[in-house]
Parts: sequence; C-alpha cells; structure tokens
Amino acid sequence: MAGQYGGQPVIIIDPSKERTTGKDALSVNIASAKAVASIVKSTLGPKGMDKMLVNVIGDITLTNDGATILQEMDIEHPTAKMIVEVASTQEKSAGDGTTSAVVMAGALLEKAQELVGLGVHPTVIVKGFSMASEKSLQVLKDYAIKVDRNDREALKRIAMTSITGKASEMANDHLAGICVDAILAIEQDGKVNIDDDIVIAKEVGGTIDDTELINGISIRQEALHPEMPHRIENAKIALIDTELNFGKTSTKSKLMVDRAEQLQEFKEQERANFRNTIQKIIDTGANVVFCSKAMDDYALHFFKEAGVYATRRVREEDMLKLTRSTGASLVRNVQEMTADDLGYAELVEQEDLYEEKTYIKGFRDAKTMTILIKGGSEHVTDNIERVFDDALRVVKCVFEDGTIVPGGGASEIEVAQKLRAYASSVEGREQMAINAFASAVEEIPRTIAENCGFDAIDILLKLRASHGSMKHAGLNVETGDASNMYEMGITDPLRVKTQAIKSATEVATMVLRVDDMLRAREKAMMDVAPEHNIHNYDMSGMGM
Repeated sequence: MAGQYGGQPVIIIDPSKERTTGKDALSVNIASAKAVASIVKSTLGPKGMDKMLVNVIGDITLTNDGATILQEMDIEHPTAKMIVEVASTQEKSAGDGTTSAVVMAGALLEKAQELVGLGVHPTVIVKGFSMASEKSLQVLKDYAIKVDRNDREALKRIAMTSITGKASEMANDHLAGICVDAILAIEQDGKVNIDDDIVIAKEVGGTIDDTELINGISIRQEALHPEMPHRIENAKIALIDTELNFGKTSTKSKLMVDRAEQLQEFKEQERANFRNTIQKIIDTGANVVFCSKAMDDYALHFFKEAGVYATRRVREEDMLKLTRSTGASLVRNVQEMTADDLGYAELVEQEDLYEEKTYIKGFRDAKTMTILIKGGSEHVTDNIERVFDDALRVVKCVFEDGTIVPGGGASEIEVAQKLRAYASSVEGREQMAINAFASAVEEIPRTIAENCGFDAIDILLKLRASHGSMKHAGLNVETGDASNMYEMGITDPLRVKTQAIKSATEVATMVLRVDDMLRAREKAMMDVAPEHNIHNYDMSGMGM
C-alpha cells in the first residue's frame, strides 16, 4: 500500500504482502469456514457417514469423529484453523459435540453473510449474535432435566447416545455399560479424573463384545522364569529404571594383573558386588520387580531363589501407570533404594502361564481401571478407542453436572423457537441477527435429517409443529417421525450443548470482526549455481 506525500510515494505496507480488505476479506474468511464445516457435516448424527484418512505412509483412519477428522487434516487457511480450534475447545470442555459446534459455526457465518448482503453491518450482527447466545444458554438451562449422578440407567443412556453411529450397533449396550461402570468406580467426592484414572488398552483378537473392564491395570509382560511365583498377594512393588546386568561396568577402565588368580579374584568380587546389588532390592521387602531396561539371567536366578516375581523391558508408559497407581518411585540408583520407594497392590497375577499379560489390582490410594478393547483388526480397536474417549467424557459431564437435555434435535428446536419469540421484542437490526441465529441453530436437526435420507424441510416443519404439544419432540431417525426423545432415552449432557453454542458464537463473531487481512506471499528460493545447491552436498562426513 502506498500514498503520496510531496509528490513522493510513501510505502506503508510491504508490497510483498498480500492484502484483502472489506467485504472481500469477510467473504474469503466465511468461505473457508463453511468449507471446513461442509467436510464434517455428513458425519453428524447416528446415521452419519465415515471419513477415510490416509497419511503419508499409508496408515488408514476410519472415523466419523469430527475432532479426529479435523486434527488429521492439513489445513492452511488461518480462518479454517480457527474453526478447527472450535472443535479442539469443544473436545476439551465437553468431550463430545465437536461436529455440532463446527456445523453451527459454519451456519452462523453463512447466515451472517446473507445479512451483510442485505446491508446489515457486521458490528450489528455481532451484537445480535451475542444477545442470541446469552438467551440460548438461558433457554437450555431452563429446558435441562436434573438426574441423579448415581442413576446408572440415566448415565448409560447418555453413553449410548454418544456411541450410537460410531461403533457396532450390536455392542452399544455392552460398551455403554463399561463406560458407566468405569466412571462410577473412579469417582472421588463427585469428581472424575479420566485422564489419570482410566487406562485404555487395545488388543487385536476376539470381537468387540470381548472388550472388558479390569479393576486395576494390565501390562503385556510375563514372569521371566517358569519357577517364579505367578500370583503374589499384598505385593510390594519395586520399579527399577536402570539395567540389572552383570559383568559390564558403566565406565571404561583397565585392570592390571600379574597372575591368573588375581583375575579370578576380580571376577569373584564383581560377582559378589552384583549379587549385593540384587540383594539390596530384595532386602527392601520387594516381592515384585518391574524393570524398564535389560535384566540378565544372573539377576533372574537371584530373584527366583528369593521368590520374587520379576520382569524386564517394561514400556515407559506402563512404568508411569504403575508409578501413579501403586505409589512406587522410579529407582535409578539401586544402592540408594529403601523400603519407602516400594509401591503396593493387593494382587499381582499372571492368570495364564502361556499368555504375556500381568494384572496388577487393588491399589491403596488410587482408583485405577483399565478398559481392554478387543476387536478383529487394528482399525476396529482404534475406532473403539475414540468411541470410549467421547463416551467416557459425556458420562463424566452428566455425573459432575447432574443435568441432561433431550437429543435428536429437540434442544435445538426449543432454542430456535424461544429465540424467534425473543427476537420480536428486540428493536433494531439486531432482531434480524437473532432470527438468523435461530435458523443457524436449526442447522443441527436439518443436517441429522439429511444424513438419515429424509427431506430436511419436511422434518423441520414436523418438529416445529410437534414441539408445542410435545416439549421433548425430536427426530426419530428410524421412522422420520417426531418422537419424545427423553422417553426414548436419547439424551445429551447440558454441557455439550451449551459449550457448542459458546464456541460457535465466539468463532463466528471473531471472523465477522475482521475487515483486513495481510498475508505474506510465499517466496521461491533464489536461484543458485548447481554446485551450491544443498542437495548436492555430501553430508556423510559431517556427522549427520
């Protein structure tokens, strides 16, 4: 950008920058946001379609989870990245509803673009959207239904609503039951820590119905000697984070000897020192040893003789799980080890002598549960893992908040109708923005209907007509009729709905406030002589 001063051009903005202003900037930003929303739109609802994501090495991800789809996509446009952040925020805050939040954000911006075309200033639209958002949150709060956090059936219905359309329909009841049992098992004072207290493990083999909940944790390890005990009650657990190998010092050294007896004496002394190291572990009272690194047969012999269960090369993530669950400390210097470094579990057991799996159960200060997912292929277990991630978090929301709302589009129809009634009491052009907000909210039941193969307009009209006499009327995806969603057990956490409205409104208003975009143009690498091109250098002698 340049101006004139005294007949001389004055450059204000670097001409290498790409600039878009006014309605052009707004149109570009809205178009990119709508493009992102259109990608995940077809996945919304119990009849939504799946997306196949293939990375550069050919690994495949099959999912209809909006957050996963958007995270895996390589998005360049800055506004599109803002929409992806909406999904991320929704996932962190509520655990589900990411697709709804993104679709609603796209719909809000589409309606805003129509208003701008009619001459409504973006600032007025932003104000109207903010008013509509506050009113929507109040409507949802009044519309919400209180539930007892210990009502297992209510929690199970929430889990099933989240799972439906994401996993095998035949296993919905089984998976939902596992979610609820896991949440109820780890709750402490009305709060749930899913990230630390629930471990999700995957195992290819069997069917989804074989997925199980384990009271404790399991690791893919086995006793290193058949004569070691395979069941230890009141386990005192040592977690060793260093090698337990004999005959190799950690530093370079030379030994000068002048007769064969001296070498033999040195070896005997070295063997005695190593035995003292193993004895140091045993003397602390440890009867179970998990080592993250190598452990030679000489060490195994001592542990076997002492009746200690021992295993080696335990994965780092499993060591961290054991640290938190059992209370044991990671020991890197055995010579400084004490009984205070040991952890505790009621039982350590390798149930099947021919299976590489050890169960650690019954912790003193931690409530840790493991969901062991089983399926016929890796793609199946990966998808079920994403299902559990969403379902556990929505059950957590209801357990902690104690409030639900009817699903199937019923909540959105309630909000839209109350917003239109509210808009009639607002003077000025903000009324137009509030009505546009109501139409954008209805994009959720409209999209669900489309993904079920129904006529969206007919469904919306049917839901609006039924809502007056049936407060919880939503779309029955099997028949296309308006049915009572609460009686059908189709419910969502209140937090999921409120967070979706908050996130969608925030990103829409942020985009509407932008009227000037400056982007640096991509610059090509300057031409260089072939002999100076970095790809022609021999890097073999440069330590790379």
